[in-house]
Formats: sequence, structure tokens, C-alpha cells
Amino acid sequence: MRTVDSHFHWFPRSHFEHMAARAEHPRTERVGDGYRYYYNEGRGFLPLPAIWFDLDAGLAASEAATGPETVVVCTTGVLSGLLDQLPAKDAIDTAYAYNEEIAKAQRTHRDRFFGTAAVPLQDTELALSVLDHAVRELDLRAVNLPPVTAGNPIDVARLEPFYARVAELGVPLIIHPTDLVFGEMLADYGDALQRTVGRLFDSSVTVLRLIFAGVMERYPDLKIIQTHGGGFLPYQAGRIDKNARQESLPLAPSDYLKRIFVDTVTPQALTVRTALEFYGPDKVIYGTDHPCWSPKAAVGVLEEAGLSDEQHARIRSTNVEAVLNLT
Repeated sequence: MRTVDSHFHWFPRSHFEHMAARAEHPRTERVGDGYRYYYNEGRGFLPLPAIWFDLDAGLAASEAATGPETVVVCTTGVLSGLLDQLPAKDAIDTAYAYNEEIAKAQRTHRDRFFGTAAVPLQDTELALSVLDHAVRELDLRAVNLPPVTAGNPIDVARLEPFYARVAELGVPLIIHPTDLVFGEMLADYGDALQRTVGRLFDSSVTVLRLIFAGVMERYPDLKIIQTHGGGFLPYQAGRIDKNARQESLPLAPSDYLKRIFVDTVTPQALTVRTALEFYGPDKVIYGTDHPCWSPKAAVGVLEEAGLSDEQHARIRSTNVEAVLNLT
């Protein structure tokens, strides 16, 4: 049985070099062998040391934890949404180049590395062109969904054709938190508030917007992956149903929640067991968040959770292969 890591980070240096040539924000700045990525007009930045750009080291760490048949799925992570801070034409050109580099790595590391697409959303028609190119021509296996686009939430009406096309293509949306919206208000204590509750709040609000706006009702085949065990949502589903039932929707919010896939990037066995109970055995998928978390530690949490052999097989292989069309 091969293990599929659904939550793995690697960035092509070419993108960061391209952004380092920009005078305006967002832009990058070289720091040793790594970079700082400045966003929100320079008020915030992401420190990214060299390990983020070393794909061979990442693959080796993954294989050391789960064996030589390990497969990784590379997401944009906290970079999701940063392209939307560029002028629309620049964002589209940059996304095409970024996705080409990810696809090149997918070809080079065939059957060991699968890429996912960056799609800026400021202009819906241009977003559709990037989406089609990434999935139909580059064979990337998912689309990274930012929480906001050009200052707008992701449930604006003009994005309806985008969600329709994603559902038609059969690839999942990956919802990973960023620091764009809540980072500035939660910057105290060395960003500890943002890195803990802020990022979980970010992805949780994004999912609820898709539910409340009726996107998941209109496109029941739309596949969504929420990182970090589903954020706050599975643990407060009862309160969401009690306080946020939408008259326009035929189902309770929790019914839509249970359609979502969530990963095991949550350093606590109790959270894994809770996710299994809430979402069901076919909706939980393995992830490590490399290099933010150790693959060995990720495996250790699964072992601590006391899972059956069947649950292990579903989480580490079957479920993610199905949602990402890896079979």
C-alpha cells in the first residue's frame, strides 16, 4: 500500500526570483538561501527558509516516515491568494508560469509528486482560462482556493462560473489558510494568535461562505478539501446548525460540512478521532504539512489515535487517491 501525503509544501525558486524583481508589493526579498514574501502592501511578510525550495529533501523526509512508495501532493499553502494582490494581468501571467513549474516537477517526479494549481480570481474569465490550462493541459490535480480575492470574499456572484467549471472538471478545491485577512489584527504574541486560531478561523469562514452562499447546494459534486482537520467547524457544527440555518438552503449547514474532506494535519490524536466520527471514514485523508510539521510526527499521531488497519488504509491511501483522481 502506498501512502499519499495530501498536504505537502514545495515552492519553485523561479517564482520567488520573479517576485524579487518587482518594485511594488507583493514582492519577495532574498534572505540567505531563502526569501521573505511581502504582502498587504508590505505590512506583512512570510519568512521562507531554504527547506521550502528543496524538493529532494522533502521527498526524502516523507519516504523516511512512510516508505519508498510515498506520494506527495504539493499545495500553495499560505501563498494562496497572494497572486490576487497583483494587477489582474500580472497575476494571470504569474499563475501560468507558476503552474508550469509545478507541472514540470510532476513530470520529473512521475508518480511520486502531484501538483495543484494557483488560480487568481480577480477576473473570472481569466481565472477560467488558467483553470482549464492547469487541469486539462498540465494535468494538475486540484485547485487552491484563496479566502478572498481582490478584497472580495470568495462567494461573490461573479465567481459562479468558476465553481461550475471546477465541479465539471472533477478536481477538488483545497482550502488552506492564509495570513491576508486576520493576520494584522492577530499579530500579538509573536503571531501566536494568528498561527493558531487565526489561520483556522480563516479556512473555516471560507468553508461557511461556500455553504451559506449555496455553492455546495448548487454543485453537489463539487469536491472540497479543508486542511487542518476542518478547522473549528466539526467541533461547533451543532452551534452552526442552531444559529446559522439559512432559509434558502434545504439542508442544515452540518449536512454540507459532512461532504468535505479534511486532512490529519492536527497534532492531536483526539482531533483525528473526532474528524473520523464527524465526517465519516471515507472523508479523512493523510497530510504532514511538510516542512511545517514532521512526517514522522504526523504518522505518530495516527498511531496514537488507535485506528484499525482499515482506517489506516483509507486515511493513508484510498480516500485521497479517490478525491484527487490518483488511481
